[in-house]
Parts: sequence; structure tokens; C-alpha cells
Amino acid sequence: MRYAKIPDQTIRRLPLYLRALFSVAEQGQPEVSSKDLAQYVGAHAWQVRKDFSFFGEFGRPGVGYSVPWLTEQIKMILRLDSEKKAVLVGVGNLGAAVLSFSGFRKYNLEIVAAFDADENRIGQSVNGVEVMDIACLGSVGQLDVTLAIVTVPGEVAQDMADQLVNVGIKGILNFTSCRLIVPDQVRVTNIDIGMDLASLPYYV
Repeated sequence: MRYAKIPDQTIRRLPLYLRALFSVAEQGQPEVSSKDLAQYVGAHAWQVRKDFSFFGEFGRPGVGYSVPWLTEQIKMILRLDSEKKAVLVGVGNLGAAVLSFSGFRKYNLEIVAAFDADENRIGQSVNGVEVMDIACLGSVGQLDVTLAIVTVPGEVAQDMADQLVNVGIKGILNFTSCRLIVPDQVRVTNIDIGMDLASLPYYV
């Protein structure tokens, strides 16, 4: 199901709520309040209620939210109720670290293939994912994949993005400092570790 006019910030908070629900479930709590969720994600209770109001009535006054039910609802909204496959391009230090991350599974996300241009990496396996020749990137179209993670040097990032779009990728997680130019129907989320770190000294 698609929802109209949902603010981007609300969509970005949904995975935070989902992570909080995973933690609550691990503690054996069957229900959770908007106040508790707010504390988990660093927001206000009214913000939690407002975010959920875009999608209908989720909780019961004075009782809160059913943890299993709300978890499934958020997964459905984010389209994580079924497995989503991704590929990774660029298996350097950062790319290898991403491949080794074990937290994707709980979100029904799986990296099914990785690509690199370095002959020393091609054919190796990182956390069970085979590293393939970047020249084989066109084969992504045969993998039923719509998501990609880009961890290549900035100077080749746009070329990689172009190739990924050409084989049907609709969402790109971009770890490079390059601003990717893609068609309107392709979504790019940028993660610039250097830029994020550069803002911290202001606060300390």
C-alpha cells in the first residue's frame, strides 16, 4: 500500500521505531507506549503519535501499542514485510565492513552479490557474499534486485550509479561524497561519514 503526502522525516523515523520495537520485544514486553517509543528514538510522545496518525489508528488510549502488531504494521508500511535483496558495489574497507554487518536480516534485507574491480578481491567471499567482477554488473538484472549500496571511490560513483539504474535499480544507498544524478523514479540516500563527523566539533 502507498500513502500520499507522508513527510520524509516521518518515513525516516519509522526504522527508528522499528529498531526500538525489536529491543522492546527482546525484553519480553508485549505492549509499549508512545512515551516509551519516544524515549528510545529521542523524540517526543506527541511526535510518535503524529507520525503514526498518517497511517491510521495504531494504539489504544491508556494501553499503548501491541509490540508484535505494530512491528508488522511498520514493516508493511516500509515494504519490509517480504525479503528485499540488494547488491553492493565497491568491496574496499568500507564495503567489506558493510558486507560483514549482521543487522540487515532483522529488517528482511539481504545483500546477495558484491562487485569490485580489484582482481585480488574478485572471487573471494565476504560474510558469505561472493565478490564478482565489476564488468559483470549487468547481471544484476537477473537477480531480482532493486536496491544497491555504493561504496566506490567518488570519481567512479556516477558511472556506477548510471549502470545500476540501467539494470533496474530503484534505490541507492550512497556512501560516497559524490552527488549522484539519477532519474526521478530512483531514490538516493546519501551517507557521508566525513561530513557527519565534521559537524560534531561544533557540539563538543
